[in-house]
Amino acid sequence: MSRPPLPPFNAEAAAQKVRLAEDAWNGQDPETVAQAYTSDSQWRNRLEFIHGREDIVAFLTRKWEREHEYRLIKELWAFQDNRIAVRFAYEWQDQAGQWFRSHGNENWEFDENGLMRYRAASINDQPISATARLFHWPEGRRPDSHPGLSALGL
Repeated sequence: MSRPPLPPFNAEAAAQKVRLAEDAWNGQDPETVAQAYTSDSQWRNRLEFIHGREDIVAFLTRKWEREHEYRLIKELWAFQDNRIAVRFAYEWQDQAGQWFRSHGNENWEFDENGLMRYRAASINDQPISATARLFHWPEGRRPDSHPGLSALGL
């Protein structure tokens, strides 16, 4: 199985890889998202250590069951060979109605087929009011016309 663009990445391919990941995560389908990772992919996500696609699906299922109105923006930070560093922010609402903006950084490593074999994420959650929200688009893919993180001052 191959997931272009493939490493080694140039600036255009790295930015495309980041946008494809953003689009997939905004689709909130754990099975679809998990297909971008190797079968033995390893993650560090906050306090969780995740191994393989089955764990990825279970993790994402739990995540999107508790994070309602999820909207994510990712931005390329750096790249080299088969590695990409990303910064991101996403907004979501918990079951009690409290809004959050979660900020973070990810380090990604890909195999030769363009599948992610390693993901380390560091994330902080910031409670916000509904009026402080910045990510306004219908559920799903962020429209190309919606500003990214830098344009939003994040």
